Amino acid sequence: MDDRSILRKLATQYMEIATEPGQNLKRQLWRELNSLRAKRPAIYVRAFAWHEMPDSKCHCCDPFFRGIESHFRNEIFRSGFGDDYIIEPWLKIPAVHLCYGWGVAGERHFAEGETKGSYKEDYPLKNLSDITHLRPPVHSIDEEATRQNHESLKSAIGDIIPIEIDRGPAYRMWTGDISTELGHLRGIENFMLDMMDSPDELHALLAFMRDGIFTTHAQAEAAGDWGLICHENQAMPYSMELNDPVPGKTGIQRKELWCFMASQEYTCVSPEMFDEFLLQYQLPILAKFGLTAYGCCEDLTRKISLLKKIPNLRRIAVSPFAKLESCVAQAGQDYVLSYRPSPADMVSYGFDESRIRKILRRDFAICRDSYFDVTLKDVETVQNDPERIRKWVRVVRDELESSL
Repeated sequence: MDDRSILRKLATQYMEIATEPGQNLKRQLWRELNSLRAKRPAIYVRAFAWHEMPDSKCHCCDPFFRGIESHFRNEIFRSGFGDDYIIEPWLKIPAVHLCYGWGVAGERHFAEGETKGSYKEDYPLKNLSDITHLRPPVHSIDEEATRQNHESLKSAIGDIIPIEIDRGPAYRMWTGDISTELGHLRGIENFMLDMMDSPDELHALLAFMRDGIFTTHAQAEAAGDWGLICHENQAMPYSMELNDPVPGKTGIQRKELWCFMASQEYTCVSPEMFDEFLLQYQLPILAKFGLTAYGCCEDLTRKISLLKKIPNLRRIAVSPFAKLESCVAQAGQDYVLSYRPSPADMVSYGFDESRIRKILRRDFAICRDSYFDVTLKDVETVQNDPERIRKWVRVVRDELESSL
């Protein structure tokens, strides 16, 4: 079977799933949850060790088509989990951007013979004075390369599934929260020392990054490149306050969109220094959006009081490292908590159903009066068991029904 035939078969399967009536029920659930009106928590499987699944094997020869094939296979496989993830009836592909990064990059050194996993980075900013080597980012799209990608897919599967180009700026999510890129540019240990040894120079670097990200967002808005498919909240970006993500709707303002940021590299930084050396620089960027989701794997227990300064904050991550009871008490019913149990406890090392139920029962009792979802993420292994995630979702749903 050639590449085109492979994609057409998968696109047809995908659209059959995406147009099922149950997808609309999930949309309504997320709208209500994210608007603090939910009748029940949502369940969201964000990661599931896809590389271990037999279905992950791809057959397309063209690298671009192979990426699309992997996306379709991933979505089709995960549609059987039984969680509240939404399969959207369109295919989103990114525009090709001409400007990435900050003009410098550090080499990543992996263990011998490895090309993935952990690595040691040779940070490009050896000293804070090296800020002069940084390039202010701009929002710039390679229109010809973007057109070619779109046309190649449209000719192959455009009669089966709508294909939408995401023309939003390159500096979003991990490239737009300052924290992630600062870790790559300077190194976590180094910038923590900078807070004490060279605070003024660090402030200058953070201001440079804030202004660069903010500028690309404004440039994209002026160019009409933000679209309703640009929502980002590390969940399903539906709410009653904002328009749903849909294709074909561009030229919108940031105030019509969800924004997501995190501060994982600041995990070991005190609340006071987090506020001084990160949050104050994120705030102007976040304030332009309609709603904000904050946090990923970091423990935000002692920082929620500061996060409340974000005027449009709606979702807060509660990682496995956080103190759940304290987070619930601080959030009250003013925010949605993204409760994230440890994947090690849930699915990664055996599947002890009685232990899983005990953990969930304990934590659901704490969350009982809150608005929350149950998010499974950072799953690096399920020990090659393709049924484990499905079983986990059934257990979670059962415990939610009996606990709330």
